[in-house]
Amino acid sequence: MTLDRAVQAFAGVMVVVSVLLTQFVHPNFFWLTAFIGFNLFQSAFTGFCPAGMAMRKLGIGRNANDASCCR
Repeated sequence: MTLDRAVQAFAGVMVVVSVLLTQFVHPNFFWLTAFIGFNLFQSAFTGFCPAGMAMRKLGIGRNANDASCCR
């Protein structure tokens, strides 16, 4: 799995989890969803992706040299 796809999968899971938390735990968890969206938006323009940096340190996407995240 490439680093970009791993980051996309992680973001998708986090959005679903935050929506479920908003629905079943407390309405203020929508801020987590907003934070995830903002982070995706800024990483599209800046290339800075904290999740991608953490995943790279864990060894995810090490063989994919064409990953655009974390340049």
